[in-house]
Amino acid sequence: MRVAIIASPYPLEEFPSPPLGISYVAAAFEAAGCEVRIFDYIISCYSKEKLARQLADFQPDAMGAGSVTMNFYEAQKILRDVKSIDPDMLTMMGGPHVSFTVEETLRTYPEIDLIFIGEADDTIVDFAPLIHQKNKWQSVRGIAFRDGKEIVNTGRRDFITQVDRIPMPARHLLPLTRYRALGYPVSMITGRGCPHGCIFCLGRKMVGSKVRRRNTELVLDEMEQIVSMGFDRINIADDLFASDTKRVKEICSGMKERNLKINWSAFSRVDTVTQEMFDAMADAGCDSISFGIESGCPEMLKRVRKGIKLEQARDAVRICKQAGMLPHASFMVGLPGETPESLTRTDEFARSLDIVYGYHYLAPFPGTTLCEKVSDYDLEILTRDWSKYDANDAIVRTSSLSPQDIRDFVARYDALMNGIWKEVMDNYKTGRNTPHDDLRVQGHHRMNITFAILKKDLIENFGFIDAKSLNGGGNEASRILTQRLKNVIPGDPEIIENTIKDYISRGYLTQDQNSEGCTWRWT
Repeated sequence: MRVAIIASPYPLEEFPSPPLGISYVAAAFEAAGCEVRIFDYIISCYSKEKLARQLADFQPDAMGAGSVTMNFYEAQKILRDVKSIDPDMLTMMGGPHVSFTVEETLRTYPEIDLIFIGEADDTIVDFAPLIHQKNKWQSVRGIAFRDGKEIVNTGRRDFITQVDRIPMPARHLLPLTRYRALGYPVSMITGRGCPHGCIFCLGRKMVGSKVRRRNTELVLDEMEQIVSMGFDRINIADDLFASDTKRVKEICSGMKERNLKINWSAFSRVDTVTQEMFDAMADAGCDSISFGIESGCPEMLKRVRKGIKLEQARDAVRICKQAGMLPHASFMVGLPGETPESLTRTDEFARSLDIVYGYHYLAPFPGTTLCEKVSDYDLEILTRDWSKYDANDAIVRTSSLSPQDIRDFVARYDALMNGIWKEVMDNYKTGRNTPHDDLRVQGHHRMNITFAILKKDLIENFGFIDAKSLNGGGNEASRILTQRLKNVIPGDPEIIENTIKDYISRGYLTQDQNSEGCTWRWT
């Protein structure tokens, strides 16, 4: 059985890294005995013509796609293209968005044949052998599909108790060199589950309220695997990694015993951390922590059931700094009952922490308490255009704040940050920056250059150089490629040149030669 899985596009602003959910899905299909390919359009160009070529080459029995609310339309449109190319192809989708919009999705989008509901690892293993036996689908718990005009929903499956038996993510199926070139951290999880009831979050409903932690040795094995794949940075994306000091210390000790010299970061609540924990993390290479604080107003925190106090946030930031790590805080704007006064208090609190912080617009995703019980709160959701659920614009109002009021608040913060960044960019041009700020600017340019090369398939499109053009020796091929890229990529020509040189020296790019010339390609 052959299964192709789509990694749906999303923008550079969302920090594209090797997709963890898709890798788990691919691993589940492999565990079921399937031959699996991932069609990755996160860091490559998508076109219907390209999709058709990939389908003709692989000839899968079924196509799957994962999506969150933000990129649901991208995934849905690709599956629509699949159906137009091969109307008989079974199309499947999973992920948090469709798990909580089952009926709506199947009735609205005929290009989606089947939905995996919730945690799907075991569901996939049970379903895969039955791909061509629709009469047996009802025996598989955790799916929904159309049967004529009816929607068949077999119900949610229980969460997996023994998470250690879940296969390791199938990252080997991803175009890893392209992700190495982009340079974002590789995300991994050390457990699943969250007992907290934040009304804006899907975590508890999607992965369960009971925390299910992976065996420490398996966590370390996965870290070693990521390092062996050539990555030098990891992000631990658990909801509650930093909540058990003893376990965190065991993992950190194991990293040192295995000589895992890698930089890493983690997400964290502010009410579950200790100085002992943070000291151990810093000693094992952790250099930054992202805290979700959400509001600087105690009444707002209580209303959204965040379950933290502002003094806990201050303490967490303090001990993070004391351990030598960089703290970052994120806040939400447009929470239910938000007022100009609560926003002012949040802004004052955020500034008082004296750390890097940012604001995100509230996006009440399907399945969250806010979305399902919005009438219970001082909040109005203004659209069900899922493409706008990216936390980058106001899609709600409260009785005290219009969407424009919320935008204006964020715009003032953006103006402040943009002003600081403009000064750094100007100083780069005039040679007045610190070496650290120069590296920041160069890294910013390199990231945008790299993403342009990847998303436009520029190596594939401009990588062939005919033999007649290669009279200048071994360096001529790289010079010609670099010049072609300079002609089509906006940006600093020197940084473009240095970026290509770095790709080649690191082995990310290589060339195949024959009598007709040479062709550059990603390794």
